[in-house]
Amino acid sequence: MLNPVNTDMVIRDGGAHGRYPGEIHEAVGWWLGACLVTTLKTHRIAVAHDGRASSVVFFQRLCRGAINAQHHACSVLALRVADEGTLLRAMADLGDVPGARVSTATGPEGTEVVSIVVYGPDGKPLDEDTGLASIRRMIADDRVPIPVNETAKGRIEHYPHPDTGQGGQ
Repeated sequence: MLNPVNTDMVIRDGGAHGRYPGEIHEAVGWWLGACLVTTLKTHRIAVAHDGRASSVVFFQRLCRGAINAQHHACSVLALRVADEGTLLRAMADLGDVPGARVSTATGPEGTEVVSIVVYGPDGKPLDEDTGLASIRRMIADDRVPIPVNETAKGRIEHYPHPDTGQGGQ
């Protein structure tokens, strides 16, 4: 792993959380996307973010990681800017698919704190028993999935924004 993180500190509470820069970096988005897909053995996820600049970067990496997860050829349905409720409704509308949402908050002394919450098909954040421990272990052991070949690569699709029928920003 070129740029490791303290997985016990960062991968917790339903996803990845940390001060940016410092405790977390953009590659964590890729790692979470790839590990979410392979851990849940899914071919489809829904993903959103809160619109803040740092969130967009992590969102883009998460999407790329998910489409490059081994042989799963995952379709990432990108809501782009959406709150948690909108994401959860989209996940349910899509047939109870897993999902993820990236958000950024201002922490102490003006630092940014990035959170990537990953959800199971039931709409609940993953916990230790539903996949989070497996994801943490994969990242800690530098076993983040990569595509087996180009035909196994998934794709990113823009999901129509529920309020307007258009893609979010």
